[in-house]
Amino acid sequence: MKTKLSVVLLVVVLLVWTPACKQTEQKTAKAIPPASVSVYKTFTEDVPIYHTFVGQIYGAKDIAIRARVEGFLKGVHFKEGAPVKAGELLYTIESQPFEAQVASMDGLLAEARTKLVKAKRDLDRYRPLAKMNAVSQSDLDGAVAAYDAAKAGVTAAQANVRAAQIQMGYTKVYSPINGIIGKTKAKVGDFVGRDPNPVILNTVSNTNSVLAEFFLTESQYLGTARQIEAARQEGMDREKNFDADIQLILADGSVYPHKGTPNFLDRQIDPTTGAILVQVSFPNPNGLLRPGQFGKIKAMIDSVKGGVLVPQRCITDLQGLKKVFMVGEDGTIKEQDVTLGPEVDNFVLITKGLSGGESIVYEGLQKVADGTKVTAKAVKVERIAQEES
Repeated sequence: MKTKLSVVLLVVVLLVWTPACKQTEQKTAKAIPPASVSVYKTFTEDVPIYHTFVGQIYGAKDIAIRARVEGFLKGVHFKEGAPVKAGELLYTIESQPFEAQVASMDGLLAEARTKLVKAKRDLDRYRPLAKMNAVSQSDLDGAVAAYDAAKAGVTAAQANVRAAQIQMGYTKVYSPINGIIGKTKAKVGDFVGRDPNPVILNTVSNTNSVLAEFFLTESQYLGTARQIEAARQEGMDREKNFDADIQLILADGSVYPHKGTPNFLDRQIDPTTGAILVQVSFPNPNGLLRPGQFGKIKAMIDSVKGGVLVPQRCITDLQGLKKVFMVGEDGTIKEQDVTLGPEVDNFVLITKGLSGGESIVYEGLQKVADGTKVTAKAVKVERIAQEES
């Protein structure tokens, strides 16, 4: 009897306790508010696409100053690192051996001229005698041949004198252009003009404008060339856009104030590196740029019309799939697959998945999942240029 009474009491307790638990759970669920997240509202805009390349700077003209004859360096007539003018004397090499050579050639020329005078007199004497048959025709022919040979000897001797004078002229080295001269590679007293001694004595650079050289990979070259060709077929001039926005970023991170102009594309892709050389010209009115500097060339290679940019931190990666979380008008989260394009500062271009006007989760990604409810607060995100390696 007691057992039956205990069972009845247990059933009554369970019936009373179970609804009470359910009510407690419902009250607890209603007490938890939706998660609060920050959202970024997307919009469409024309997005310029830049690529950055590491390049090196050269002078518009970098002329090597060479010792064209051998000898001991006698004089250095410039200040290292200073501007020089075209035709300004830079170096002198001892000239005595070359002066002796010129004197020797002058002597041979005088001898040749003496022979020519004698041959001319002999010919003048033989011609009237030949008319009177006082000398044979063969004697006259011999006189004519001797005269022609003497004339040729004078011409050859004159050429030798000119060659010796040219060699002696090389003992004075002049600047071929206006520019800045570097540090001399030979001092007074050094023997120059023969390896391993200095042959290149110095370099003069014209830096009124400079050339920045960098390399495009084969795939970058193909992509850029196809974009330009597509723009031409559409009646657009993409090359003008490319020309108009080429920047030089210096080693300290500053942007050079003058824009560059492309002026050279190599004829071939180097088969050893798979890259093609590109050369861009920058004006250098203040002389800030010097040959040998390194910098980054930032060039606009394309412009996407109606593109959608989103902050990089809005993107989640799940096993290689890129996703964003969109917030509907009722606060419901929807997971959206996206395809990424190039990065633009701290943003990334979305090529597929968004069309502009969507609100996507910016902060609080760890709180959301597909189908959950949130309260959203819009934020503005400034575009910040990223330091490129």
